Amino acid sequence: MPPIFRAPDVPSAPHAILDVSHDRAKVDHIMETKTERSGLTLAAILDTALQMAAKEGLESLTIGEVAKRLGLSKSGVFSRIGSREALQRAVLEEYDRRFMQDVFVPAMREPRGLPRLNTIMRLWLQRARDVEIRQGCIYCAGAFEFDDREGPLRDALLDGVMRWRSALKRTVIQAIDQGHLRPDTDAEQLVFEMDALFTGLMRDARFLRDPRAPDRAWATWDRLVRSRMPDPDALPAEPLAAPRSPRPVTR
Repeated sequence: MPPIFRAPDVPSAPHAILDVSHDRAKVDHIMETKTERSGLTLAAILDTALQMAAKEGLESLTIGEVAKRLGLSKSGVFSRIGSREALQRAVLEEYDRRFMQDVFVPAMREPRGLPRLNTIMRLWLQRARDVEIRQGCIYCAGAFEFDDREGPLRDALLDGVMRWRSALKRTVIQAIDQGHLRPDTDAEQLVFEMDALFTGLMRDARFLRDPRAPDRAWATWDRLVRSRMPDPDALPAEPLAAPRSPRPVTR
């Protein structure tokens, strides 16, 4: 007897087609919901890990402790972030992303030269007042935490610092080229002083608990940059903006 081939089941009525389409829509909705929930969970993991690293150092980060603080299982955190080393790296990348979004990206909308350089410093100090003074700075703490230790995490921290200094140096050179700063301005020296100004602000604000530290830092920058301008009066006086509300934690 020849083999019998059964025709595949095909919906024979419009309502059957609608049932199939509806089931597919439900599956798609479930997948989208899971993806959104996974994204929210990853954001919460990074938020919690960022706060831990800023307050207690990058070495404080463990999969178990992050899971405990979020009320998640260790396997749940691991499935989204990976190993402890991957968690530390992800925290650095997320910190860099937020910093660039708050400081560098808006400053790039300003014209090249002193307007851009001045905006970078203003936004940097405002972010320090609104974020780092409250939570701590991963790079400031990391510089002391890893100054005498070798390894990939130190390399990542060092790379972040040097990339930021390179960006500052390019902006200073542009200000010199535009004639906004004197031709004899030492770009590397000015970048050193900008970085030292931020570090001094963090010590005075967090350790000495001086509420006037951000305004003092801005006044220092104003004096510093005017001393290198051909016409110091060309820079308008501008105070720091009012503090903003703390960044909400995503759960």
